[in-house]
Amino acid sequence: MQQTTCGNRFRRHGRTSLLAGGVFLMLAGAAPAQEADVTFARDVAPILQEKCEACHRSGQMAPMSLTTYQEVRPWARAIRTKVVAGDMPPWHMSKTTGIQKFINDISLTADQIDTIVQWVDAGAPLGNPEDLPPARTWPSGERWRVGDLLGRDPDLIVTSTPWTQPAEGQDQWWQPVVESGMSEDRWIKAVEVRPTLEGRRIVHHGNTALAEFAVGKAGEIYPDDTGRLFKAGEKVRFDIHYHSVGEEITDYLSIGVWFYPTGVVPKYVVKHSPMGVFQAMDTFDLPPHTVTKHHAFIPLEKPTRILSYQPHMHVRGKSMSMEAIYPSGRIEMLSYVENFNFNWHVNYVYADDVAPLLPAGTMIKLTAWHDNTAANRANPDPTQWVGWGQRTIDDMYHAHVRYVELTEEDYERMVEERRQAAGTDNNQ
Repeated sequence: MQQTTCGNRFRRHGRTSLLAGGVFLMLAGAAPAQEADVTFARDVAPILQEKCEACHRSGQMAPMSLTTYQEVRPWARAIRTKVVAGDMPPWHMSKTTGIQKFINDISLTADQIDTIVQWVDAGAPLGNPEDLPPARTWPSGERWRVGDLLGRDPDLIVTSTPWTQPAEGQDQWWQPVVESGMSEDRWIKAVEVRPTLEGRRIVHHGNTALAEFAVGKAGEIYPDDTGRLFKAGEKVRFDIHYHSVGEEITDYLSIGVWFYPTGVVPKYVVKHSPMGVFQAMDTFDLPPHTVTKHHAFIPLEKPTRILSYQPHMHVRGKSMSMEAIYPSGRIEMLSYVENFNFNWHVNYVYADDVAPLLPAGTMIKLTAWHDNTAANRANPDPTQWVGWGQRTIDDMYHAHVRYVELTEEDYERMVEERRQAAGTDNNQ
């Protein structure tokens, strides 16, 4: 892939915010209810089990456990605030723009948000304890999330050399190279990178050629008949960004790898591109008290199926969109992360039946917005002129995109299958 870019900026003249709220009607003459219309036991607990407990339980990364009514009740109003604002669960993709179907979507539906709001506004009642769903059984200790989905432990684990980050000091980039121990070529079906539990406090992100760790990213499972080749004798090069948190902490990263059965060769090779990274290094410019908008353009030389989209910016990052400009000139908005949050680097994995299918000659257009004003609560200093850099206080923009390249024949076949499934006959 070749990459080109242009950039511009504009000053912020105002700010528009949307506030979603509920209107509750009391029907005249209605008899008072014998119990609350919305209760924790019947209505709220199932939502928390489905969308929150994976992180909000003992021994996991969240700051509080939310597995029982006694644990949840003190946080009721805070939970209401977070879910109405869209901060929790961490899912920052626009609900109205672009593709809306993702296999890892953990966001709350409008009905689920409304249920939580009604429950809190009613005083957060427990309700009938007999309505509580059975408690979920979670694995004890540190677990591989991908392993839980696949039902088995990794076939291979590769661990970085440990690093000790001092309590105070500059950001550090630890780049050890370690042996993989691979004695034969194997095709990768899934991969997950994770630091130690304690080390998550100091890891900004951790990259390897296989996959990345970032808060909010739970690993990657490739679609059927796609994969990546791990060669015999291949070494693993880590690139880990550490920062100090007021306490000396030692950490290492572990990569869990799940292989296809020996001898199985998937048809398509999964590839990765940090789209826009070279353009950002050349052109990123963020003056004080300013909101900027930068564009990057990446041509696709072959028919391509995009598997996932993960925007990457730092604390002044605001939003990022990805559009497809087809050879015909038609423009399609693929995805728009409208409320980027540096604390959560979510990898948005498209469902198989909506993953973008793009013909050769398509141009990918990335647009990144940054907010260097006092209105950005995450901004450490809006008086600073900010350029591209790897430190947290610097900024950047690019999108981690996983994709497979297709033959013309396979592309036409997949497009026709989509048309038949949708009952349409539209031309790209």
